[in-house]
Amino acid sequence: MLATWSLTRLAEQTLVVPVDESNVAAVNAEIAAGAGGVILFGSSAPVNLGSSLHALSLSAPGGITPFVMTDEEGGVVQRMANLVGSLPSARQMASTMSAAQIRQLVTTVALRMHAAGITMDLAPVLDLDNGVGPNNRDPDGTRSFSLNASVAAADGVAFLQGLEAGGVIPVVKHFPGLGQASANTDVSPATTQPWSVLQHAGLLPFQSAIAAGVPVVMIANAGVPGLTTLPASISPAVMTTVLRRQLGFHGLVITDSLSAGALVDIGYSVPRAVVASITAGADMVLYTAASAQVGSLTASTAAALVAAVNAGTLPRSRLVSAVSNILTAKHVNLCAG
Repeated sequence: MLATWSLTRLAEQTLVVPVDESNVAAVNAEIAAGAGGVILFGSSAPVNLGSSLHALSLSAPGGITPFVMTDEEGGVVQRMANLVGSLPSARQMASTMSAAQIRQLVTTVALRMHAAGITMDLAPVLDLDNGVGPNNRDPDGTRSFSLNASVAAADGVAFLQGLEAGGVIPVVKHFPGLGQASANTDVSPATTQPWSVLQHAGLLPFQSAIAAGVPVVMIANAGVPGLTTLPASISPAVMTTVLRRQLGFHGLVITDSLSAGALVDIGYSVPRAVVASITAGADMVLYTAASAQVGSLTASTAAALVAAVNAGTLPRSRLVSAVSNILTAKHVNLCAG
């Protein structure tokens, strides 16, 4: 099937376009051009969100609808609690609830998310952290279940299973572990704990999630001392060598926002970062932009991917592999015409 797709169509499918949940029709042109997903921003969802998202999906070429993503973690990171119900922070859930209770509560919220047209939740956070964040220095704080790897693993798996039970695809983040990072990658370049430390602690919740069959992993934007000086989101050592080969993850790999300060501050525009990320092993990419700039940024990013294939710096086979992983996660028959 993908052999018949143009380079532009392949490139578009790897892109997730940002939009305010109160005006999802703003990205109708991007979805009609073949963007593979949308990510909803805002703090209060309109009551007609489901019908608006359905109308948006009708413009997708070939009937291959976009993923509809949101960040419904609980605590300070909730986009639509008014519509689907509120979740406590991960830290509060870990300290007051059993894994079974977490799973049950998340299932209830996920069923409402699914009814509102949400197909993917960028949660749970599996990072190990006990800081006071989230803030401009600490990206995790209360978004983390615990500094204890076994607690974070058990509660994180309960959360992801709750999402799945409610019909929403979970995404564990931020691989290989952003807990106790040197800074907040949204704001500036940062490093994780050393690779030697991550292997004995921070990596464990992700290994548990992979063993539990999690379908999607999000990659951090931090460097990993002892493994890579590059941000993980553009590092083949992180995504291909460790995640794919060493940990045996066969699902969908998506990035954290490639508009982050961690990339901008070292000279990466969004198009350049996206090309580097897909080349290094990511399948799908996130970025942010002001509403008026989303269209032009999306078009220039897709064009950069096409140009990289034509220049021979990004193998077409890598782009096809990325799209294959996306469509598999969407349960699209890749043998169809």
